[in-house]
Amino acid sequence: MIIMTDSAKTAVNRFISSSAKPIAGLRIRVEGGGCSGLKYSLKLEEAGSDGDQAVDCGGITLLVDETSAPLLEGVTMDFVESMEGSGFTFVNPNASSSCSCGKSFAC
Repeated sequence: MIIMTDSAKTAVNRFISSSAKPIAGLRIRVEGGGCSGLKYSLKLEEAGSDGDQAVDCGGITLLVDETSAPLLEGVTMDFVESMEGSGFTFVNPNASSSCSCGKSFAC
């Protein structure tokens, strides 16, 4: 379903280990918004929700709701650090277009 680069895994593990609460996984969701119409949302979760797909991605549990799942099929998630800033980026083969920042897309 989702491919995480080593850099993304390292970043997520760093965020999980610095959390004061126990973490069940990383929720990745597609929501309306962004400059292209759809955007990615990431959140550390203490528990999954009914209907979630729990996807093991190299020891990290990704929690994906059933609406987002088809839009995330084949997505590559990376974490980049540069002088301009750092953050997660996504390459989505399902997107018909995306914005230049890589944070939103259209299908």
